[in-house]
Amino acid sequence: MYDEQQQPEHGPLAGFTVGVTAARRADELGALLQRRGAAVLHAPALRIVPLADDSELLAATKEIIQRTPDVVVATTAIGFRGWIEAADGWGLGEDLLERLRGVELLARGPKVKGAVRAAGLTEEWSPSSESMAEVLDRLLEEGVDGRRIAVQLHGEPLPGFVEALRAGGAEVLGVPVYRWLPPEDIGPVDRLLDATVSRGLDALTFTSAPAAASLLSRAEERGLLPEVLAALNHDVVPACVGPVTALPLQARGIDTVQPQRFRLGPLVQLLCQELPGRARSLPIAGHQVEIRGHAVLVDGALRPVPPAGMSLLRALSRRPGWVVARSELLRALPGAGRDEHAVETAMARLRTALGAPKLIQTVVKRGYRLALDPAADAKYADV
Repeated sequence: MYDEQQQPEHGPLAGFTVGVTAARRADELGALLQRRGAAVLHAPALRIVPLADDSELLAATKEIIQRTPDVVVATTAIGFRGWIEAADGWGLGEDLLERLRGVELLARGPKVKGAVRAAGLTEEWSPSSESMAEVLDRLLEEGVDGRRIAVQLHGEPLPGFVEALRAGGAEVLGVPVYRWLPPEDIGPVDRLLDATVSRGLDALTFTSAPAAASLLSRAEERGLLPEVLAALNHDVVPACVGPVTALPLQARGIDTVQPQRFRLGPLVQLLCQELPGRARSLPIAGHQVEIRGHAVLVDGALRPVPPAGMSLLRALSRRPGWVVARSELLRALPGAGRDEHAVETAMARLRTALGAPKLIQTVVKRGYRLALDPAADAKYADV
């Protein structure tokens, strides 16, 4: 019998599959997930145009050097560093830094502040919330009429930010520090979408709004958008690093989960709570069985299960203790056709994988049932 005091050897995400859409820092996020036991399916939904190749950034940099703005808003650490590095590459680095020393420099959050100071500059103000809304409130309270404001864009729209400044009378110059484009190889994205629709994923992570928008756009191109939205609304957890990232999903009516701190570590910790919390746990034949995405915990021991076996187990667990007919189980098997012998084959493999054959009972001429403990029968009688 499983000793509850004994620490399990597997991580909290063992038995779950998590999709990663990030182009940037994907390796870091994938490593954090795998360290906690998750299987990771990575498909960068976007690619980033190299800064030094971006003519729009060069033009904006020259304009700032020629006509110094009153205010510069730095929005991302990687973007600000990249801007300075690109300017250096064009031989404009010193001129740009000289102009930035003479302006009101606002940094959105601690990481951006660190990048500003690393460049030898000092920010005038930074919100503790890392919220662009707070930056906007400060600027509007100061008054922006007639002021020239440069805003470092970060590959995604800043909803209402630029429009509000212009409505207040400001001249706004966008500084497109890096741009997002569709991935050169769309195959991995399509496989990620297929896995989402088939519920081969337990969660899908987003670390930028453009990645979320790009994935939904590709789903629409393939005619899969309704199925993808249905999966994200019910079975696949959409996890976003923060509220800005979640905007394209929320616009489609998808409720997302987000950590309180907008970082990769807290995002992974959130999944460590969310996914096990959603797993079905049942007392079966004297064992405690927890049904996860591609594996089962039997008395705390991790048992990987083939996809066909997981399909059968989910069908049985929807009505714990009830007999499920072979014909119904056959419909639950992916691509099984009409031969009920496929159910018997998959069931035999499932029992072997679980390592406890008595968990599933054969009911002669009727089908199969989970051997729910008698004490639990009343609880699930009306399920």
